[in-house]
Amino acid sequence: MALDDDCLVEALNDNVGHYLKKGRLIESGHTPFQAYEVWDTPQFGRLFRLDGYFMTSEGDEFFYHENLIHVPCITHDAPRRALIIGGGDGGSADELFKYPTMDQVTLVELDAKVVDIARQHLPRVHNGALDDPRLDLQIADGLHYVRHTAPASGEHFDLIVLDLTDPVGPAEALYTEAFFADCKRLLGARGALSLHLGAPVYQGERVAMLVNRLRAVFAHVCPHFHYIPLYGSLWGMACAADTLDPRAMTPESVDARLHQRGITALQYYNGDTHRAAFALPNYLRNRLAP
Repeated sequence: MALDDDCLVEALNDNVGHYLKKGRLIESGHTPFQAYEVWDTPQFGRLFRLDGYFMTSEGDEFFYHENLIHVPCITHDAPRRALIIGGGDGGSADELFKYPTMDQVTLVELDAKVVDIARQHLPRVHNGALDDPRLDLQIADGLHYVRHTAPASGEHFDLIVLDLTDPVGPAEALYTEAFFADCKRLLGARGALSLHLGAPVYQGERVAMLVNRLRAVFAHVCPHFHYIPLYGSLWGMACAADTLDPRAMTPESVDARLHQRGITALQYYNGDTHRAAFALPNYLRNRLAP
């Protein structure tokens, strides 16, 4: 099989990459911000790419969205308000709306086309969350929203989710220590920031750099790691907070809270996976040591 002709290829660094068989191209084009593609693939079903990078797919989105959201949210006593920066596919919002206490989710997406694509082509990713009456959808610059719009309105959140592309190009400014500090000012007393870090095997310096930036701002920084099939690698995420610490949750307490909150439609996350995600092999302990 000729990779150039039959496959979608993505580099993980200058030396390593992975590929998927293309299948059928559904839609592609350019917005003022980025190039996009939607494919119907043999392995993952409908799949979404931005600027040549795999974003999400019907077949594996739960590996990413469930861990990004439930690791911090299950630790919170009663999450009511959340802010998503990015996340225009609606997958993170879908997971947040599984919490019976969730009153409002504000989703700030830079590119309206991403939301349009999700509504038209990715219903199995957002499951209707983009049209939930509790969703406050704003097509806006996330950096400006966090630094100016939200502080001016006096808003505070139980969870802020940075559901972004990688920390290069337009998204780079949203991974700085200064932006993390801006997010912290919008969090309530038990609030937390959740974000993805990258692939520790192939982007180890980036992952360590982001963890150190978070540590400069928050008292508790909890990296956790999961294999994401679409990304072709072990993938890092982090929960950062001043009082909330998901490492304190036992498998039994996680499962009890999931039951109490009526959260049953999960394909990945449970008490055992929560605990296991914080068990770091030695190479990661050494890489992420303070």
